[in-house]
Amino acid sequence: MNNKKQKTFSTIILSLLILIVSQLIAQLLASGLVLIKIPEYICNVVAGILYIMISYHFLKLLCHKYLKSKTEKYYISKFKINIKWLIIGLILPLLVIGIYLLLPGNFEIVTMKMTKKLTLIAAGVFFSGIGVGVVEEMVFRGIIMNCLKERYNKKIAIIVPSILFGLVHILGMNFNIISCLLVVLSGTMVGIMFSLIAEESKSIWSSAIVHILWNIIIIGGILHIGNSIDEYSIYNYVLNTKSFLITGGEFGIESSIIALIGYNLVSLVGYCFLKNTKKIK
Repeated sequence: MNNKKQKTFSTIILSLLILIVSQLIAQLLASGLVLIKIPEYICNVVAGILYIMISYHFLKLLCHKYLKSKTEKYYISKFKINIKWLIIGLILPLLVIGIYLLLPGNFEIVTMKMTKKLTLIAAGVFFSGIGVGVVEEMVFRGIIMNCLKERYNKKIAIIVPSILFGLVHILGMNFNIISCLLVVLSGTMVGIMFSLIAEESKSIWSSAIVHILWNIIIIGGILHIGNSIDEYSIYNYVLNTKSFLITGGEFGIESSIIALIGYNLVSLVGYCFLKNTKKIK
């Protein structure tokens, strides 16, 4: 392995380690607040903020000290909202939910105390939503994608991190083979979608906005859609079907055929934007 390939490979490994270590540190610090009787919902908010701050600090060091470049080169720039992607980011999960609500099923409300509701919402919005959305985009669509683009080309830079993104979602999961394949496929498709968005806007913030909105609306703990009740969601829409293509198997509706169609439609939009601006060949 030559020096350039070795540096690209080591950068990918270091980026993933930063993601894991930052999450662990953020969760440990937030757990410490729980021990001193800080309300758990506040701790979840703090955990999400810390996750972003710690990750950004380590990734900035990686860029400056190891890659000898500014973070802007890796699409990690000042926060800026792209309105078109904000709108698309809202339409995608709402459209998916709308389609599911047209399918046979019934609503169930999980009875829980207000403090538990606040805890679930805070975790869904600030950690699983904002924290995970921003950090994963900085790592996969920021550092990894741009390192591969610099070393190889745009196509490899879009596809490889997307496959990797799909693979990491089965780590630690005790899924059957079909569910694993479905998760890798859906993770790869959604990764390609995020990559095209980031490449079109030359910033991780557009893909992060779409990622955040998807996570909050689909897995944020407010509404769960599946073939059984999730006790960690306030509202449930229980589907009257066992079809893994509809339910998404063990991973849930994020790996369903309905979600896959949604990812591909948004990817097509992103690709068309790229072609129109001549940012991709």
